[in-house]
Amino acid sequence: MNNPRLAGRYAKSIVGLAVEQNELESVYADMKFIRSVCSTNPDFVSILKSPIFTSDKKEKLIEAVTVGRVSRLTDLFIKLLIRKTRENALPEIAEAFIGQYNEIKGIHRVKLTTAAPASDEVKQVIIEKVRKNTGITQIEMETSVDEDMIGGFKLEIGDVLIDASIERDLNDIRKQFLSNDYILKIR
Repeated sequence: MNNPRLAGRYAKSIVGLAVEQNELESVYADMKFIRSVCSTNPDFVSILKSPIFTSDKKEKLIEAVTVGRVSRLTDLFIKLLIRKTRENALPEIAEAFIGQYNEIKGIHRVKLTTAAPASDEVKQVIIEKVRKNTGITQIEMETSVDEDMIGGFKLEIGDVLIDASIERDLNDIRKQFLSNDYILKIR
């Protein structure tokens, strides 16, 4: 049950509180940790969203995962979520917090999808090209591997998708042949 408005509101409140208490960086690190736990452990997320488990059991689970790893402010925030029975939104809130943090700091997320893992040199070249062509100075790159991709890459910069995959090139060639562009140009 995704609720981006709810997640955005809770994230905005913890951002405001973290800025006020000068703990923005520590809460950011905590939210990255929570996002990492949620992305690597789908069972954890399933339990958070499950109506079968009581809030007490969910609180014990979250505490077992976060004890000693998150700041006091984040711990109190999570307890508030549990008290308000909003613990099921914790993964979305962590993601929304990171997005708002990036907006405050002027960090732009770029997602690179390749057929095989990209080397650090390739990643750096792409980051430099993005900086040069867009004027963006602070870039956070997320990479993923799509084994179904024949070759090339897909680059997402905000709402813009740059598709330099071989699959797209083959589809373009197919469309050209289907529309008979070459036959018309011969006459």
